[in-house]
Amino acid sequence: MQVIELKVALDTKRLDLYIAENTELTRSHAKKLVDDGLVTVNGKAVKSSYSPKAGDVISVRIEDAKEIDLTPQNIPIDIIYQDDDVAVINKAQGVTVHAGGGTKNDTLVNALLYHLDSLSGINGEIRPGIVHRIDKDTSGLLVVAKNDAAHLSLSKQIQEKTCKREYLALLEGVVKNDQGTVSTFIGRSPKDRKLMAVTKSGRLAVTDYFVVERFPEYTLCRFSLQTGRTHQIRVHSKYIGHPVVGDRAYGFKKQKFDLNGQLLHAFRLTFTHPRTGEIMTFTAPLPDYFEKVLAILRAKVQK
Repeated sequence: MQVIELKVALDTKRLDLYIAENTELTRSHAKKLVDDGLVTVNGKAVKSSYSPKAGDVISVRIEDAKEIDLTPQNIPIDIIYQDDDVAVINKAQGVTVHAGGGTKNDTLVNALLYHLDSLSGINGEIRPGIVHRIDKDTSGLLVVAKNDAAHLSLSKQIQEKTCKREYLALLEGVVKNDQGTVSTFIGRSPKDRKLMAVTKSGRLAVTDYFVVERFPEYTLCRFSLQTGRTHQIRVHSKYIGHPVVGDRAYGFKKQKFDLNGQLLHAFRLTFTHPRTGEIMTFTAPLPDYFEKVLAILRAKVQK
């Protein structure tokens, strides 16, 4: 059983709504957990209508997902490094990391089960080996744990922010400052539960950005995550008025380039090897479709 603990920063709304905004749970799922007695506030059971107060500690117990029969699939994946403990994957755009939401096949996990000899079991049958994830339409690096000891070490590194993840993204418009930090709270969007948004009662999200290259109507930026919230870079880019190019969910519905998703790429990953203690850094070049757009923009500048 998984336990999530939330510490309330400000007085806020209903308990079930607060949980939904600060986790990946839907409001209906959160309400069911409360009604089933799986949620406590300061160690005591309460009703869904309870209004969390600043300083409250909310504990949410989530029963393990039912096991599903995942089929190993011979899906080509780019394994750029592996040993007995870890594997580093350069995930292609359009590939879902693990099963869920009706998706059972054609995920990265299905491919990992085929190509790797072992995976950690801490995340259960649905997400074996998965320590962190990136969005389906985001490309780039992620590290996979091949045993439970490696999984625990990598998870701790992510929690303590010693595992560094850096991204490149092409943003709409001209970003004013050469660098900056975006610090907000991110939770479920009240308008669309499938999306995230900057909210008053979400979880703290901190993103550092650095301008890499400027174009008349676009800006190539490097992002470094201090926290790891769902869709964090995409939400923060929208928040500062410069959504990621190709991102129809958080950006412009009409795009100038023929793209299958956002131009967001996890290009650099640094972590400490769980067994040897060696600090390891991996990089992955931008995908061809990303480079093609940059080439078009650079050609226009040179004219």
